[in-house]
Amino acid sequence: MNLPYIVIEGNIGAGKTSLATKLATDWNGHLIPEEFADNSFLKNFYKEPERYAFALEMSFLATRYKQLSDEFNKMYDKNLIISDYHIEKSLLFASVNLPKDELKLYKSLFSIIKPMLKKPDLLVYLDNSPAHSMSNIRARNRDFEQEISADYLQSLHESYHNKVTFFSYNKLLTINTSRLDFVNKIDDYERVKASIMNEL
Repeated sequence: MNLPYIVIEGNIGAGKTSLATKLATDWNGHLIPEEFADNSFLKNFYKEPERYAFALEMSFLATRYKQLSDEFNKMYDKNLIISDYHIEKSLLFASVNLPKDELKLYKSLFSIIKPMLKKPDLLVYLDNSPAHSMSNIRARNRDFEQEISADYLQSLHESYHNKVTFFSYNKLLTINTSRLDFVNKIDDYERVKASIMNEL
């Protein structure tokens, strides 16, 4: 299978899933949404990050690897494949959440997994301000996200800025979405969609 593979990335609350879902619908694409709602460590992590960070990051890495491996072993009657996460976000979040000794172990495991997965043809990075991300998080009102702090979002924002260009991909498109509402405003969505289409 050699369909174009697009990945949408960005901070928590940047609108990755919303955008990927809309694009998949418009372009007859197969959507690969991140599976996070059933992660039993997530709610506990936001309450006690030091205690649950390693278990959380390892569980996410295993889940993401299995999901992507399974999806790319299937055949689709679609025009493209679009995902709302890149496997390398695992390493980015681990670098923020884990102490040095645990991060070293995590990196060794990640280095085994990474080469086995397909590299995106296009990585779309939604560069969203932490304040805008927090507003989106509050608006969607997921119970397990209510413990997320502004400082944590800021740390992730800085990590994305420093590391997203080092992700594996064929092309990178960065879109500043801090003043856009592509979920509720059709003009904003069409502008974002056109920017992505121009890169395909």
